[in-house]
Amino acid sequence: MQMTLGEKLRYLREVEGTLRGLGREMTQQEVVRAMKTEMRESISQSYLSQIESGARPHLTNDTRLLLSKFFKVHPGYLVTDPDGFHTELMSDVRSNEDNLDLWLIEGAERFRRDPQVSAALLALARHPDSRRCLMLLEGVIDTPGLVDRLMSVLKPEADLPKPLNGAGRKPS
Repeated sequence: MQMTLGEKLRYLREVEGTLRGLGREMTQQEVVRAMKTEMRESISQSYLSQIESGARPHLTNDTRLLLSKFFKVHPGYLVTDPDGFHTELMSDVRSNEDNLDLWLIEGAERFRRDPQVSAALLALARHPDSRRCLMLLEGVIDTPGLVDRLMSVLKPEADLPKPLNGAGRKPS
């Protein structure tokens, strides 16, 4: 699916709001304030609005780098996709890590009605070595009782469904 630069920025504001526990997209003003606070530099809300609306279809290199750093995406993501672009066609230039991160972000979008799952997928995608995290998760799952022990320590308040048994089925 082809996306404009503005659509990508609106999507990133939505993802960032989820990651920050807002349960909604961040407003443009919240993004500007967070950039000022966290990065000591920013763009104006009106400039962000012009970019999102398409009135400013191109970014300066400094703005592209600032936004990519804030949203933790590759600067090359912050362009309008060319005609005929399909997200399922992956370039040989992209690394497996980038492909995995994109897959995790798409999964988070599909599960946005389940904030816990969506946030977990986005956290994996943002980690610098998401592949290694998934491999670690496999080890945790394959170690009998470790999932329940870790959940009781790390997320005791989590409202999670009954655990699955080792074969991937609910206990009967």
